[in-house]
Amino acid sequence: MAAATDRSGRRPGRARLAWLGGVAVMGLVVGLDQLVKHVIRSSIAPGEEQRFLPGVELVNTRNDGVAFGFLPGSHTGVTVLIAIALCVLVGYFALHATVPLIWLPTGMLVGGALGNIIDRLSRGSVTDFVKLPLGWPPFNLADASITIGIVLLYLVIDHARRTGT
Repeated sequence: MAAATDRSGRRPGRARLAWLGGVAVMGLVVGLDQLVKHVIRSSIAPGEEQRFLPGVELVNTRNDGVAFGFLPGSHTGVTVLIAIALCVLVGYFALHATVPLIWLPTGMLVGGALGNIIDRLSRGSVTDFVKLPLGWPPFNLADASITIGIVLLYLVIDHARRTGT
């Protein structure tokens, strides 16, 4: 027997499940990000570098810009920019919550942004700790979640547009 659908042809409750999934991903990202940042701040002195994997070092640095050090020194500007971006993202999600898998990148983006906002509000800057070779700026789990979330959001929206879902 087929599942019941509403007037738009979509299953009722799908949006509710998307919201729950997005909130769960957001919570996981914020929790892991804050836990790892705490461990880094507790175990690595500022400026110290520890080898983690070949070509990857763990460091304890501060960043007062956005992801990967962009827009440094503009604390108020960064906060306003992030707030606007989050409002647009949540608004888009609210209108398209039934798009398959849109909850995943939305949760990753919101969780990453909140993880870094928590640092900004509590410490005045963001703790970054992953240092890659070739001069790549240090970053953290929140930054990685934001970056991956952007790529996934594009893929989910593009797929929905091509398939009409």
